Amino acid sequence: MVGVCTIEFYLPGVSSLKEKRSILKSMLAKLHNTFNVAAAEVDYHDKWQSAMIAIATVSNCTTHAQQVIEKIICWIEEYYPDALITKHTTEIL
Repeated sequence: MVGVCTIEFYLPGVSSLKEKRSILKSMLAKLHNTFNVAAAEVDYHDKWQSAMIAIATVSNCTTHAQQVIEKIICWIEEYYPDALITKHTTEIL
């Protein structure tokens, strides 16, 4: 099973693309190291206060893939409170 999640953010305190990319680079590296998932910025590349990332995880169980994605969303809300999640969608393939 492959779990894919896209997450949209509003970054109210960001005043430049450089600042946005710094936040996302840190977040994506920590997601990879903490959860062993693939993660990348996939949209809103030129907007300062908007971002979209995609996360993918592979598992032998649908439930496990869903749990990993749910933990990631909670983790982002806890460790990146200034990156407000406006929308997220999950798909298990």
